[in-house]
Amino acid sequence: MKLPVIHDDLGKRIEQAEIDYFTSRISSIRERNGNPEGVEIHQFGRTTAYYIRTMPWGIFNSVKGFSIADIDKLEEITAFYRERERAFQLDINPVDCSPQLFQALAAHGLNQVSFHSVLYGLPRREAPACPAHITIREVDNEADFDIYAGIHCLASGMSVEHKHHFVNNNIGLLNRPGWKIYLALLHGMPAAVAVMHMSNNIASCTLAATVPECRRNGLQTALLQRRMYEAHAANCELVAAQASFGSTSQNNMERSGMQIAWTRGVWGPAHRHG
Repeated sequence: MKLPVIHDDLGKRIEQAEIDYFTSRISSIRERNGNPEGVEIHQFGRTTAYYIRTMPWGIFNSVKGFSIADIDKLEEITAFYRERERAFQLDINPVDCSPQLFQALAAHGLNQVSFHSVLYGLPRREAPACPAHITIREVDNEADFDIYAGIHCLASGMSVEHKHHFVNNNIGLLNRPGWKIYLALLHGMPAAVAVMHMSNNIASCTLAATVPECRRNGLQTALLQRRMYEAHAANCELVAAQASFGSTSQNNMERSGMQIAWTRGVWGPAHRHG
């Protein structure tokens, strides 16, 4: 099977796959008893805006799916975050863009702050052979999930004493429809994790993390290839992912057969709040 070339309809499918997994991910946090993190998800036309009161980082306060179709919603979107005194990021993919859209963004006090790569590839038909020093297993129980949370915590540069935050805000993904979580061991010791979400025949690689001292051992390549094979087993047509431009993650994806679909612009307020 040959990787299809990018066109508008395929671009919209890849974009929607990201919106699907991100909405499911943020919804799982909102579903915690009493919504303690203060999660809000709002629709503005076809655009989805996410806000988490206790998490000021741009990834959790982002706008996805914005295009020329919702240009009349831009004031409502910016007001939504302004009222909450929160900086936000707005992902601009080349699907349904125009000079008018960019002019409107600038007129509302927004400017581009970075680039981000969107990649896609085909599922792997054959099960990958892991190097002898790497073992991968699916996380399907709370004991392994506790290990997953610890690795996620350490890989994010935080002390393991904060692991409970990662447990509380990710436990909703355990056995949630569409989600798969993987744990990789290096010489028998837990060392890396990865996550995948599947919807509408597209498998999205949504997270990859390795504890610092175990990096450069091929763990993320092995986890990526495992997810690409699992995507084939689940009858997915494509695998999609996002990565910082030119990053190790992007390099691993390209070496595994994925290619860049586009490099999106990330926009944000010229004068940030919060």
